[in-house]
Amino acid sequence: MKLADRVRSRLVVMQGEATHDGVAAALRDEGLVLGDGAILSLVTELQREFVGAGLLDPLLHQPGVTDILVNGPDQIWIDRGQGLEHIPLAFNNDDEVRALAQRLASAVGRRLDDAHPYVDARMASGVRLHAILAPISTDGTVISLRIPARQGLSIDDLVELGSLDAGAAFWIRMVIDLKLSFFVSGGTGSGKTTVLAAMLGMIAHHERIVIVEDSAELQPDHPHVVRLQSRLANLEGAGAVPMRDLVRQTLRMRPDRIVVGEVRGAEVIELLTALNTGHEGGCATVHANSAADIPARIEALGLVAGLDRAAVHALLGAGLEAVVHLDRDIQGRRQLQGIHVVQINEQHQVELIPAVVREGSEFVDGPGIHKLRKRAQHLLTLDLLATS
Repeated sequence: MKLADRVRSRLVVMQGEATHDGVAAALRDEGLVLGDGAILSLVTELQREFVGAGLLDPLLHQPGVTDILVNGPDQIWIDRGQGLEHIPLAFNNDDEVRALAQRLASAVGRRLDDAHPYVDARMASGVRLHAILAPISTDGTVISLRIPARQGLSIDDLVELGSLDAGAAFWIRMVIDLKLSFFVSGGTGSGKTTVLAAMLGMIAHHERIVIVEDSAELQPDHPHVVRLQSRLANLEGAGAVPMRDLVRQTLRMRPDRIVVGEVRGAEVIELLTALNTGHEGGCATVHANSAADIPARIEALGLVAGLDRAAVHALLGAGLEAVVHLDRDIQGRRQLQGIHVVQINEQHQVELIPAVVREGSEFVDGPGIHKLRKRAQHLLTLDLLATS
């Protein structure tokens, strides 16, 4: 057995703490004497296990890491923006993975055991924790950690990283300046939150942004942001505060922009209703494989909320104006796929028409560009009248 394992076991038996004195006492009980340097190293390692994220702690602090995925004791993966990478680290067994998952859940006041075998919560550091225990997870305990950006990126940063070019960045800015209501769409890990935060950072500083999320992730660089977070019911089934109720509350908070971190349920109806009643420039992220899939995705959410297809398309067509869609290239790098505008077809259903679309490494105009140009020209005319 490794020395750290022996000391850990001894501390548990002694009900001791992973301090210098506690580790030294555990070593003495094991019949060992080490120097201060070796004891300090053991203290650091054990504190990570007892207080931090244990074996995963160094990965949490590694620059550029956005996701840490544990699929089993010897299956640890990370994402640094270039796709998933296997990391040569391993737990001794699934018991250690399970213990870590339970300790992380306990640290945020959530229960994780055989009666409640999964958890989805936000840790104090802002890291989003998801874990599922065996045997629900058939190959052992699974842990997923989503790490918020330590420093938000601007649109200029995204241009420098190659996610979009200067021409596309101009139209991204126009979406904000024109106060278009928009969705940022894409698959899991495509960078929706990063891009939305960058776009919110371009909003004029005199505007008030009210953000509703189920797990606080958006950190826009803006001086006037109010953030609301939903809450699940407690163990007695009481105390839930759903997203839909919070979106409704934003209407009484004098918002200039209503932002929903991610629409995944009935709250989309409240958001679209707000966008149809004079609240310009509202936005949200939504999971979708392509911009063309957005109407069907929102239709499905609306049906769950009790609206029929015609009503959903009426709300969507009148409330939504643009979609910024993201994807990953063949190397796994996050990138802008295109900016799309809303069009109503002959069947009175919403369609998304590309206005600016990526072709290889370049962006070209699509058939919907005339809509953006017309709105931009109108804004320019207003600006000229205001300064004359």
